[in-house]
Amino acid sequence: MSKPAMLTLHRWITLVFALPLLTIIATGLILSFEPMVQASSVGGSAIEAARLVELVQRHDPDGKARGLSIDAGAQRLTLQGAGASAIDLATGQPATTGSSLSDIFLWARFTHERLLGQAWLVTTSTIAMVAIMLLGILMGLPRLRNTLSGWHKGTAWFTLPLILLSPLTGLCMAFGLTFQVGPAPAGGGRTVTLPDAVRMVAASHELSHVISIGARGGRMMARIYEDGELRAYAIGPAGVTALPRNWPRLIHEGNWSAMIASPLNVVISIALLTLLSTGLVIWARRKLRKPRSRRSGQAGAAVAPAA
Repeated sequence: MSKPAMLTLHRWITLVFALPLLTIIATGLILSFEPMVQASSVGGSAIEAARLVELVQRHDPDGKARGLSIDAGAQRLTLQGAGASAIDLATGQPATTGSSLSDIFLWARFTHERLLGQAWLVTTSTIAMVAIMLLGILMGLPRLRNTLSGWHKGTAWFTLPLILLSPLTGLCMAFGLTFQVGPAPAGGGRTVTLPDAVRMVAASHELSHVISIGARGGRMMARIYEDGELRAYAIGPAGVTALPRNWPRLIHEGNWSAMIASPLNVVISIALLTLLSTGLVIWARRKLRKPRSRRSGQAGAAVAPAA
């Protein structure tokens, strides 16, 4: 394929997927701050297991909740799937404050993973993003100039490994590729109830370090911060067992090191937004320039006979 043909394809893929990509990248930028916020809030006031279990049973007497999330910094508990609002851990009543950062992150995550409620749209748009980057690589090294096009190309090439790693790890998550080393604990056997899961986690970990406990992939799991890393644990009749690291998820979400990976993901998201916006502006300028050139040519042709 010739370079002009690759450039045309590069532009058209960008135009077709511009709005989905803009939404995915923007919500990804919001989510880039989540690990830093979570890591800074853990380890605050101690949370008693008995108190947490009592609140779960009070606000979910029928046991419909599939899990819970804890915001130790804001002292809030949210039951997942029970239709209940966030609960104030101090008063035990629904939280009276407005939307918290947790609510913003929850909205951003849902939109990021299921754009317009469609997970396939996110996956397709991510594949398109990878295709756009590969076409840019195949077009060869650019001539860097102090122009909008020069900055577009320079940003792409100088951040290439990072901006390519982001959609690739996202696709690994979408297709279930974990690259886990070591066998994962079996998910079968007796199902652990949510109150029992809280008690089991509390026996070996501080609940103020817990981000979530809930059913996932056919088993009960917990996500707990340890030394700045968000680790996943399986909860079963045999106890709480650390799961092998899911590196694509850790890298994509920036949870392998909240204070390093999270700021790095912010930079990646800004770079992607810069590339998308400058690419669209370059295309718009090019399309606007052509009609002007035609009009100028027609005017010149009309004036020439009079001369």
